[in-house]
Amino acid sequence: MQRIRISGFLYFFRANINYWPFLYPEVIGCKKGSIFMSTKENLIIKFDFYSEQTVGKATKIIGLTKARYLIPIIDGLNLEANPRSAKTGAVTDAIQESIERDVENFPFKTKGILLASSQYERLERGRIRMMPQNAEIEGILDGGHNTLAIGLYILEKALALQGIKLVKGEKTWDQFKKYWEKYRHYVTEYLEEAKKNPEMKEIDFYVPIELLVPQDADDPVCVESFKNDLLEICAARNNNVQLQVAAKVYQWGYFNDLIELMERRNPGVNHKIEWKTNDGGKIRAQDIIALSWIPLNLITPVRDEHDRIVESVQPQNIYSGKGGCLKQFEKLMSSPQVTRENDGGYKRILHNKEVYSALEITAELPALYDYIYEMFPKLYNAAGGSYGRITAVKALNEKRKVKVTPFGGRPVETISPDGYIVPLVYGLQELMENRLVGDHHEICWKQNPMMFLHEHLEKIVKNYIGIFNLCDYDPQKIGKNAQSYLQNLSAFKMALAGIL
Repeated sequence: MQRIRISGFLYFFRANINYWPFLYPEVIGCKKGSIFMSTKENLIIKFDFYSEQTVGKATKIIGLTKARYLIPIIDGLNLEANPRSAKTGAVTDAIQESIERDVENFPFKTKGILLASSQYERLERGRIRMMPQNAEIEGILDGGHNTLAIGLYILEKALALQGIKLVKGEKTWDQFKKYWEKYRHYVTEYLEEAKKNPEMKEIDFYVPIELLVPQDADDPVCVESFKNDLLEICAARNNNVQLQVAAKVYQWGYFNDLIELMERRNPGVNHKIEWKTNDGGKIRAQDIIALSWIPLNLITPVRDEHDRIVESVQPQNIYSGKGGCLKQFEKLMSSPQVTRENDGGYKRILHNKEVYSALEITAELPALYDYIYEMFPKLYNAAGGSYGRITAVKALNEKRKVKVTPFGGRPVETISPDGYIVPLVYGLQELMENRLVGDHHEICWKQNPMMFLHEHLEKIVKNYIGIFNLCDYDPQKIGKNAQSYLQNLSAFKMALAGIL
C-alpha cells in the first residue's frame, strides 16, 4: 500500500490494474500532509489471538480483534452479502449495554461478525488483508447488528470528544453509513487523541471475528468452489436466528425483476417497500408478494427441482396467510422452469416470460388497491349501508390518527380493515387472462383495470356487501371466507359481460 497525495483526485496503484479511482475515500490518519486511505482495497483485520481450521476448499480463521480495528471494515464494506440489513432497536441496545457494563465478557456473549473474502493476503503481526471480489456474496455475511452497534458506539465516542451528540431515533444501516461518512474525520481525530492518552480505551474491547477464505487463493478451481458455497453458508448461518423467508428471497435475487418493475411503474410506492429485511420501509415485501398471487394463480403450472407441481395460493391466504404466500413464491421462483443460474453471478435470473408478465401486472396492483380502498366507504354508503357505524370500522378509525391509503399514502376520510378490501381486489383477476403471445403465454389485462373500476366498482360493491351480514360484519371472517372471493370474481365477470 502506498501513500499518495494528488491534488483533486486520489488513486491507488495495483500491479494488475493501472489506476483505481477512490470513489469513496475514508481518512484513517494524516501525517505530514500525506493521507493513508481505508478503502475496499485496504480491508485489514488485525487479530490479537487466532487459530485456523481447514476443511475441503475453505479455511476458517477464528480470533478476537479490538473494536478499533473494525474501522476499516466499516469504511469499506456494506451488508450486500448479508440476507438481512440491520437497524437499531432492542438488539443493538443490548449489544451496546454489554459493551458498557461487562466489556471483559463481551466477546463471550456474542457470536461476533462473520466475514468472507475470496482473495486475501497474510501480513505480519496477525494481520490479514481482505480483498473481496463480489459484494453480493463476500464481505459481512453475518453479524450486521453487531457491526452496526459497534460502529455507532465508536462514532458516538468520537462525536462526544467534539461535544456533539448523534441525532436520536431509529437508524438503518444505510442511515448509519451516511452519518459515518459525514463525521468520519472525527473518528480519525478520536484515534489520534487515543494514541496520546493511554487511558482512552473505550474502543479497545475485543470482538469475535470469523473470516472465511479459500484454502488456496491461487487455485481458480478452489476459489470458484469456495464462492459457490458462500450463499449456502450465509443462509445457513442466518437460519440460526430464524432468518425470514423474505431475506432469503431477496438474497437469491427473486425480488429483482419485481423491484425493477415497481420502480418503473410506481417509484413512490417502491421506495416504501422493505425488500431487504431491516432495510427500512413502511410496506412489507410480503404484502406485495401476497398480491402477486392474483395474477400468478393464472400461470401455467410449473414444477420444482424435484419434479413436483408448485401449487397455487388459495385466495383467502392472500389476506390471512401472507407468510405462506411468500414461501410459495420462493418455491415458484426457485423452479428451474422459472429461474436459472446466472453465468458468473450468484443471483438467479428469471427466464419465464409468463411469470414475468404476472409480475408486470403485480406492479400495477398497489395503485388499484388504493383506489378501491379509498372508494369503498363511499360506495358502501351509496348502497344503503352506514359504514362508519360498523364496530370494526369505528374502532379502527378511533385508534388511527393518520388516515391514508395503504400503499400510496393518499389521505382518506375513513380507513378500512384489510379483510373488507382484499376480496374486492382479488376480483380483479377476472379482468386478467392467460393469452398466447407469439410462441409463449403471458398474463394480460382484458381491458384497462382503472377505467373498469371507474365504471363498475359501485355495482360490484353493492353486490358484495350482502355477505357482510352473513359474516357478522367481522373483517376477519370476511377476509378468510372463500365465498367472499368467489362472489367478487362472479361480480367482476358479470360486470365485464354487462349483466350486473
